[in-house]
Amino acid sequence: MDSTPSPSSSSAFDLVSRALGRYIPQGGAAAAEPRGDRTTRRQVPDNPAAGAQEQILGAVNLDRDLIITRCNLEAPVFAGLDAAAGRPFVDLLPPGDVPTVTRRLRQVIDSGEAHVARIQRLRRGDGSELVVSMSILPSAAPEGGLTVSVIAMARRLHLYAAETAIGTSLDIGETAQSLAESLLAWGDVAAVDLDFSVWTGEGVSGRAHGRIRLRRAALVPDRVWPDGYMTPGDDLPGDASRLLAQAVLRDDAPQTIVIPDGEAVERVFGSPRVARALVPGDLSAGVVCIPLVLDSVPPVVLGVAEVWRRADCPFRDSELFDLQELVARTAHHVDLARQHQREHTQVLALQRRLLPRAGGDTIEIASVYQPATPDSAGVGGDWVNSFPLPDGRTALVVGDVVGHGLGAAATMGQLSMEARALLSAGLAPDQVLEHLDETVTVLDDAESGLAAGYSALGSTCCIALYDPVGHHVTLSSAGHLPPILVSPDGRAGPLAIRPHPGLGAEFALREPFDVYTIGVPPGSVLALYTDGLVEDPALSIDEGMGRLADAVATVHPWDTLQRAARHVVSELAPAPQRDDVTLLLARMIGYRKGDTATWRLAARDDAPARAREHVSELLRQWRTRDDTRHNATLLVSELVTNAVRYATGPITVRLIRAGHGLLCEVGDTGNGRPRLRRAGLLDDGGRGLSIVHRLTTRWGVRWTDTGKVVWAEVAR
Repeated sequence: MDSTPSPSSSSAFDLVSRALGRYIPQGGAAAAEPRGDRTTRRQVPDNPAAGAQEQILGAVNLDRDLIITRCNLEAPVFAGLDAAAGRPFVDLLPPGDVPTVTRRLRQVIDSGEAHVARIQRLRRGDGSELVVSMSILPSAAPEGGLTVSVIAMARRLHLYAAETAIGTSLDIGETAQSLAESLLAWGDVAAVDLDFSVWTGEGVSGRAHGRIRLRRAALVPDRVWPDGYMTPGDDLPGDASRLLAQAVLRDDAPQTIVIPDGEAVERVFGSPRVARALVPGDLSAGVVCIPLVLDSVPPVVLGVAEVWRRADCPFRDSELFDLQELVARTAHHVDLARQHQREHTQVLALQRRLLPRAGGDTIEIASVYQPATPDSAGVGGDWVNSFPLPDGRTALVVGDVVGHGLGAAATMGQLSMEARALLSAGLAPDQVLEHLDETVTVLDDAESGLAAGYSALGSTCCIALYDPVGHHVTLSSAGHLPPILVSPDGRAGPLAIRPHPGLGAEFALREPFDVYTIGVPPGSVLALYTDGLVEDPALSIDEGMGRLADAVATVHPWDTLQRAARHVVSELAPAPQRDDVTLLLARMIGYRKGDTATWRLAARDDAPARAREHVSELLRQWRTRDDTRHNATLLVSELVTNAVRYATGPITVRLIRAGHGLLCEVGDTGNGRPRLRRAGLLDDGGRGLSIVHRLTTRWGVRWTDTGKVVWAEVAR
């Protein structure tokens, strides 16, 4: 077989072999040519000036059964590795690594995606081990096998590669796992135990060293461990944590300690419970414990890295130096992951705080929030909220703040709380959006706003208010995608809403926010969402909204709404997910017809008396208690009297039987806000609202297109 195959027949193995031929100096080992079941070495001339260099690259070709078919491990550095054709590749691995590496090999065969540059140990015939950087490459069809390329790791190269691998993630668990995998090059078992406060992202400075509480963050290799042994996620027993803390904090200074053999381990650990928790199985071995130290004054221990090795292979001084150097180089990565974990936890707590709670008697609420990725910028600026308004309506709010991280989270929280306060104060959706628009503009002002490299301009928001008596939704949108409405007969589609610029648009682009009123009969389902759910590179945005409408239309009236929401997100969320996904489903229930009553009265002097008659008769039909009937009748009389005195036009009186209370509403065409004040001893007026205040559990005002509505709730 020609050692220089044509490009059309090139495989990954051939490419690696040709690379060996180009870069190996004269006198070094060269690419191997297969001859039967054995391989021979061919000298390849190269730059004579590089004759002192040593080959560190090799390749092994495997079939689909993971049997070696060809090999190129003839360099002196690979001496002792028995990689003859026909042998299983797993024979080159330490027994404890076989399950993990086999799984990776199978994944590359099944997926066709390479697995690149992982630190791995290979076992020589004499029992010693060689540390390599191993990459697994799929072979070209029709072979269907694998090519495993290995790079023998010199000490400095290994330290550099390990530090590079450890610094690729901001996830605390992945960082600890990468550190443990790198430490495994010096032993049979490696573990990383982190202080509990590091694991949770809490602050670590200013704490007493003796109060370290350890949790196992990483353990390699991946195998079945005996009962009682600490695996990732387990909290070490208190005496084990104290023991390790005392060991690595001698004289109040972090130090590396070495326990050379099993007898010394038993003597130091003392307690059988501690031995079961820390000693890996029946391994009679020594251990080196290296503290992960945050470079500060005084130094703070973030945790402990442990490397276990057979007692017949004691740690040499040079190896201990390498271990300490690796841990020292990578401790700051652990602290960076801790800081990211803290930020992520804070932002996520804020995000969860804004998620809707359960609905009430008139509406059922379900929501799903799914961050894009936990290890990039953390949580994004998507937010969704629902809450009952004091006047019996329910507010549904969804927004998408530009960006990720704490800046977006702070803006998200501010806009959400401001929207809730304004809606609770009785403002209409368009009026609330006007205030939010101004808030975003102020936040983006470099002189008075964030001034920290973050801009919320272009954030979007949609506000919908559900009236359970009139069975309609009033909504306004600022640049947000239109909600999906599913009617009781199963018809579904996005609401026809005119697009509007996002919040904080330039003054020339600002237009009044449109207000839409849509009928929603009982049984209707309204879906509010953010663009991460419907945006897919393979589909247009209209197709994405159409898929969402079809998915929500399949929600049966008897289905649990929360389960339906999770199902919709799992079906539609793009893979891979590039943005946060947020979905709010609201099933409209409303009040029964017999629980409400409405009267229209002319604004005349006899209006209070007529209102008292209507209310008193209705409450008798509802079999309300005498004291409740008296209070409600007096309350409505005072509100109607104020409307006749200070407003014009017809007066609307509405009574709602809601839960444990009666909701009384009096609407008029006036635009003045009633204010509670103390009436003087000789004043003729000013006592009406004081009476209302004492008779009710709460009262307030909301504004309408034609005037205002004063509402009040009476316990029944």
